Amino acid sequence: MERYKARTVRHPAERTPGPGRSPVRRLPRPRLTGLGGGLFACAAMFLIGGLDWLLFDASLFVYGLLFLPVAAATALWVRPADLITAPITAPIAFAAGVWPVSGGSGGFAGEVMGLVSALSLHAGWLYAGTLVAALITVVRKAVLIGRRRMPRRVA
Repeated sequence: MERYKARTVRHPAERTPGPGRSPVRRLPRPRLTGLGGGLFACAAMFLIGGLDWLLFDASLFVYGLLFLPVAAATALWVRPADLITAPITAPIAFAAGVWPVSGGSGGFAGEVMGLVSALSLHAGWLYAGTLVAALITVVRKAVLIGRRRMPRRVA
């Protein structure tokens, strides 16, 4: 009487794909929480600001141009439950990373004035990145709602 059968355990890559699935391995898509998305965006922008200061002599044009893909990546990688946080964290990340390229000098007051000046003079990049994040968020939410409303077909 054999109660226990020996089972063979296969590696996930060796499993056969189910119906309708291709055997091609795809890269995992990152899913960040709202807080994780904000931390990612802030850290990325601070790193970009430091690299911009070192390599491009604190060019706010380069900083603003690189802000757009960071805002888009944050909006694409955040979980569906936390979609609303992507357009909120974009301006916070812009402000967090602009300090190295702001060009302030002369103590604390000079640094604050340089930061405020950089934020006000380059608000176009800030608005553009926030708009990119908001548009991606709206499209992703519309797709999620559309998928929920579609009747499921039984094959």
